[in-house]
Amino acid sequence: MRPARFLLSVLILSAASSAHAQDWASVEREHQRLIASSGIVGSTLALVEGGAVTQRQDLGWAVVDKRPVDIQTLFHWASITKTFTGVAVMQLRDRGLISLEDPIVEYVPELRQAHNPFGSMQDITVGHLMAHAAGFRGSTWPWDGGEDWQPWEPTAWSQLVAMMPYTDIAFEPGSRFQYSNPGIVFLGSMIEAVTGDVFEAYIEKNIFRPLGMRSAYFDVAPWHLAEHRSENYRLVEGSPVANGDFNTGITVSNGGLNATVDDLAKWIGFLTGAVDAPVLSRESLAEMWQEVVPVGEMELGHEGMGLTFWLYPDRGLVGHTGSQRGFFSFMLFDPEEGRGVLATFNTAGGDETGPDTRAVLNAVRLAAAEYLRE
Repeated sequence: MRPARFLLSVLILSAASSAHAQDWASVEREHQRLIASSGIVGSTLALVEGGAVTQRQDLGWAVVDKRPVDIQTLFHWASITKTFTGVAVMQLRDRGLISLEDPIVEYVPELRQAHNPFGSMQDITVGHLMAHAAGFRGSTWPWDGGEDWQPWEPTAWSQLVAMMPYTDIAFEPGSRFQYSNPGIVFLGSMIEAVTGDVFEAYIEKNIFRPLGMRSAYFDVAPWHLAEHRSENYRLVEGSPVANGDFNTGITVSNGGLNATVDDLAKWIGFLTGAVDAPVLSRESLAEMWQEVVPVGEMELGHEGMGLTFWLYPDRGLVGHTGSQRGFFSFMLFDPEEGRGVLATFNTAGGDETGPDTRAVLNAVRLAAAEYLRE
């Protein structure tokens, strides 16, 4: 991290840490202050209670000087997609179609080409992938150097398969945590193999429709929703530069979700039990929120990894974050109290003049966590 950004991060987190018992208005003030001082183009902060947004703060622009952020704005949620993939896997488990103890190579036989120096590829289970404990690397596209001519994500399954003979497992499966985008992609492939549906169609039928998430879609905005899509920006010499819409390719199960804040509130409503829908049992959700591997001491205290969900046991909270192509977001909720917080930002720093959006996200998330557990 550049020195200027490091200092900004320290100042932001120190300010947020000094606030203890916070009311919601103070969370909004912190959000507004950080957006105004950082140069982030657009953002929404929302309090979710009973499966619906009860307080929201829309700031800035969805499209600079053309369309402000509002209730219809569609944001990209990046890795929060992983929680949908995880719930889909649990649906298959509960229907008796798979077991979390099954070797992933039973469903993704191409993975037999990878190398596990600690044993066999047969040792890596579906559950290991869900907990980011299988030993796969973090990035999906290891040789991306950021050049314009390089594909941003693999667009075809064959590209991932071509890398498998050169893939080594980094540690004994199940022994520790390493965040892994490819691991979730392999789960998406398993869902397709077991159900016969493409991933997007399966999620649409089994999660979006039952929850009434009518704005939710994957990858490039369909024509009838495109006018509400937030642009994604990077700041270069202090000016916003649009990145444009994009396709996450074969990695859709790991980060392809787009939706309004209100539709993500329905997701939190389902997860907290405020929205009754035939998606997944409360018992199976509770199983997903049991710590499988520790992550470490982070901004919210001890963090652990459940089954595709981040756990914050010191605060009794569950959630996930997302960052991709200028979009940043977090989802944080209290399963016992049935409420949560969503925040999303549409700008990343393109050079030293740009915002450290991750530091802003962490500061707002810390303020939200203190509010939820006051």
